[in-house]
Amino acid sequence: MCLKNARQQVDRLPLTNDYVFKRVFGKKGNENILKDLLEAILDIKIEKVEVQNPEIPKEAIEDKLSVLDIKAELNKNTIVDIEMQVVDEKNIEERSVVYLSKNSSGQLQIGEQYTNLKKSIVINLLNFNHYKRNSYHHVSRMKFDKTKENEYVDMGYKDEEELATEKLEMHFIELPKFKKKNPGVENKIEQWLWTIIGEEGKMKMAKKDNKEVEKAIKIVDEMSMNKEERELYEARLKGEFNYNTAIYVAKKEGEKLGKKEGKIEIAKKLLSKKMPIEEIVEITGLTEEKVKELKKESM
Repeated sequence: MCLKNARQQVDRLPLTNDYVFKRVFGKKGNENILKDLLEAILDIKIEKVEVQNPEIPKEAIEDKLSVLDIKAELNKNTIVDIEMQVVDEKNIEERSVVYLSKNSSGQLQIGEQYTNLKKSIVINLLNFNHYKRNSYHHVSRMKFDKTKENEYVDMGYKDEEELATEKLEMHFIELPKFKKKNPGVENKIEQWLWTIIGEEGKMKMAKKDNKEVEKAIKIVDEMSMNKEERELYEARLKGEFNYNTAIYVAKKEGEKLGKKEGKIEIAKKLLSKKMPIEEIVEITGLTEEKVKELKKESM
C-alpha cells in the first residue's frame, strides 16, 4: 500500500490536542517549524529558537493536571511559553499570569542586574471563545491608566507613554472566532491556524506556500500511522476524560448531600485526584483555608 493511500485510511491526529501539539512543535529537531509559527503569531523576525522543555514524560500523558506547554528562548533575549487549551477551565487569565510570572522570576540569579531581564511572552491557543472582543487574536501588555485630571502635571509631553514595560506580553488566539471569520491562507498566521484547526482544503493550500507547514503536516501524518503515538494520544484523552468525570461525579454526589456538606464532599473528592487547591476553591466556592484544612485531614 502506498503511503498516500495509507494516510487517507487513517484519521489524522488533531493538532488541537496538547500532546500532538507539543510533539510536533516542541520536539528537538523541529525548531524551524516552531520558529515559523512564532514568527506568524508575534509578527517578528526570529533568528534562533531554543526549546527548553522538549521532553514529554510518559507519566505526564495520563495526568490531566500535567501541563504540556512549550517553553522556548528566542534570539537569546525573549522567553516564550506557548500552550494549546482545548477546554475552557475558566482560569485562563490566572493561568497566563502565573506562567508570565514564572518566566520572569526564574531568569535572574541572586545578585544579577535587573537590566538583564529578558522579555517574557505567553501565548494561549484556545479551542473555545473566551473574551467578549471582536477579534480572534488578542495581545495584552501592561499599560498605564489614562491620566486623571486632578493628578495632571504639565511636563510638556504631547504624547504620554502608554506602556509601563515592554518586558511582559500575553497573546490569546480563539480558534472558533478565526473559523467564523473564515479567511484565506494569504499570510503565515492564517496558514498555521487553518493547519492547527485541521481544515483539509485550507491545509492543502497552506502547505503549497509554506514548507514548514508541509513539514508539520507530514509529521502529524506519520504520528497518525504510528501505533505507539496513537496510544499516547488516546492515553492523554483518557486522562482528560477521567479528570472531567471526577469533577462531574463529585458535584453530583455533593448535590445529593446538600449545599454545605456537598461542597465539602466535592472538595474531598477533588483533593483525592490531586487537583490544585486554587481550582478546588473556584469549583466549590469554599475558602482556601477550608480546602487546606480538608487536605490536612486527608493526609
